Amino acid sequence: MLIHDDRLFPADPSTRGVARRLYAEVRNLPIVSPHGHTDPRWYAENERFPDPAQLFVVPDHYIFRMLLSQGIDLARLGVPRRDDGPVETDGRLIWDLFAANYYLFRGTPTRSWLDHAFATLFDLEVRLSPETADLYYDRIAERLATDAYRPRALFERFNIEVIATTESPLDDLKWHAMIRDSGWSGRVITAYRPDPVVDPEFEGFAANLARFGEITGCDVATYAGYLEAHRVRRAFFKSFGATSTDHGHISARTADLSRIDAERLYAAVRTGGGTAAEADLFRAQMLTEMARMSLDDGLVMQIHPGSRRNHSPALFDRFGRDRGCDIPGRTDYVSDLKPLLDAVGMEPGLTIILFTLDETTYSRELAPLAGVYPALKLGPAWWFHDSPEGMMRYRELVTETAGFQNTVGFNDDTRAFPSIPARHDVARRVDCAFLARLVVEHRLDEDEAAEVARDLAYGLAKRAYKL
Repeated sequence: MLIHDDRLFPADPSTRGVARRLYAEVRNLPIVSPHGHTDPRWYAENERFPDPAQLFVVPDHYIFRMLLSQGIDLARLGVPRRDDGPVETDGRLIWDLFAANYYLFRGTPTRSWLDHAFATLFDLEVRLSPETADLYYDRIAERLATDAYRPRALFERFNIEVIATTESPLDDLKWHAMIRDSGWSGRVITAYRPDPVVDPEFEGFAANLARFGEITGCDVATYAGYLEAHRVRRAFFKSFGATSTDHGHISARTADLSRIDAERLYAAVRTGGGTAAEADLFRAQMLTEMARMSLDDGLVMQIHPGSRRNHSPALFDRFGRDRGCDIPGRTDYVSDLKPLLDAVGMEPGLTIILFTLDETTYSRELAPLAGVYPALKLGPAWWFHDSPEGMMRYRELVTETAGFQNTVGFNDDTRAFPSIPARHDVARRVDCAFLARLVVEHRLDEDEAAEVARDLAYGLAKRAYKL
């Protein structure tokens, strides 16, 4: 078989038996996907996926960054270029290149997600390799040509209760409008990601602000008008189901400037000028401003700091953002979040979900912070740590201080649609393995562990994200 029934469960027979029983309680629970990057256009138009390469390879930076690391040009994988220059468009050629290099993914979570999708969606029972590439391509292409593999049908097959996509404040949300007006019962909501208009170092920042003012009717030449534009746009996103905002800052730094100082800072950066230090301070100020807005409008705030994005300027110049060249960096939470926490951290009506790419902060900073401030919750193991080992490290390092109820379950944070059920299955198996160990060590009764397992798989995400 391609995937084993006991994958990721403990080797010890007694512990494995408990894990199996716990997993049986949660394996078929609906999927709550409160944060991700799938394309809302898929659900709006409900068109068939063009070919296996377009479904699995082209949109997934987990795949093409590994191939890039072996010197394979992204253009050969069909990844679009910024200048719209030529890239490979023959799906079978892309697939053959992928299959020839599938061995590179041995031992990685990407391999487990892919094998899960191949086995459960397409009934494939042998490994992908150069010898089986045609079998895979033909089987997947044949299935994709049927109505049962259109995006909405897969959404329902995956048992997705709700999924959130992530859009810029400059997005007109037309695909969400099309979904809403279609009468389809699938719940696809948006999330407010204001980076293009809060980061002075974001490409085209001045032009983005001008557009921001146009679509909101607010005078963004003033700081007051700029803040009002955010309020207007957040309300617009809420009308399309948004329950959260998302902030992808380089650090967790926050600030709480006086109004006069904030106005001066905005004047320095709004036209695309200002120093790097001023840009950093403005991003810090805006995290606190966004937290205050969340107190007013109820949107849950997510902070995803610590990624040194677009680390290779050459790759960014050719292919743009989100092309696998974002690298984790050290992150300070205790000092950097203090201005925000001083302002709103004790507000029980506010939810701020913290993520990290710096695992050294789990037990030293994040768990103690979430273990005391009512406004804080811990997001799950994220991105580079979205793996069985990363998930287990997360549980081991945060539970002793933050417990389970100060975490928010799991979110898949993916652009790769077929990986969603696979990722949730991995998280459920790892959590059940962790809980089983607590049971056999007599630190938790099995009925309690079953209740926690259901919360980690389903309940915590629904409550934390107000879904």
